[in-house]
Amino acid sequence: MKHATRSSPQPRAIPAKSPLRIHGTIARKLGVAIVSGKYQPGDILEGEIESSEQLAVSRTAYREAVRILAAKGLIDARPKVGTRVNPRSQWNFLDTDVLEWIFDKDPEPQVLNALFELRDLVEPAAAALAAGRRTPRHLATMRQALDSMREHTLATQAGQDADQLFHATLFEATHNPFLISLATTVGAAIHITTEFKQRNEPLRRNPLPDHERVYTAIESKAPGRARTAMHGLIRLARIDTTLVTRPRGSRRTPKARS
Repeated sequence: MKHATRSSPQPRAIPAKSPLRIHGTIARKLGVAIVSGKYQPGDILEGEIESSEQLAVSRTAYREAVRILAAKGLIDARPKVGTRVNPRSQWNFLDTDVLEWIFDKDPEPQVLNALFELRDLVEPAAAALAAGRRTPRHLATMRQALDSMREHTLATQAGQDADQLFHATLFEATHNPFLISLATTVGAAIHITTEFKQRNEPLRRNPLPDHERVYTAIESKAPGRARTAMHGLIRLARIDTTLVTRPRGSRRTPKARS
């Protein structure tokens, strides 16, 4: 069955964020404190007047920050009750800001593991679909992204942008609107974990061959190979990320694969 060939918007890497306005800065500060465990679920935050005075901001700015956090499920603000930190089950972990706040410090191992579980459930299936549905335009964009990754490496912003473009195009090639809607979240997860790895310790292993194997399978219209290649890519990315979260003395370079 042929899929519609109507052109769709070119997938893009996640743009760099513009400087936060004051309420965004407050929301980020409080959000990091919540996801890092400084404030525990059930804790009541200081009142609006006290908090705005402590942060040296207007009550309006603080109130807007609280709205932002409430929209992400981190807190519940009610009159006469106060602002209470929600149980983790209510947090929107798929929100790109929440992901970023989690990786502001070393994430908890179970959270990191859950993030890679999500990737391992979604991305191999997307790669398999993309192998059967990709168009020449998708292949051209993915090839361009790989060439840029090779030229710039993931140690640079240009290389990281190319990595995001590769994964975003793969999702777009599935022609599945629900999977495509996940591309932003998955792309943010990839971007944030890559930045986290580079911030803690330069990546010793070159991940480009893993991406090349995914591309080759998709180019060859081989869904099974694409699925397997993506599983392998995510497994090695998980190892890379786990290494930089260990105490420095316990880190070991992974053995070379035969």
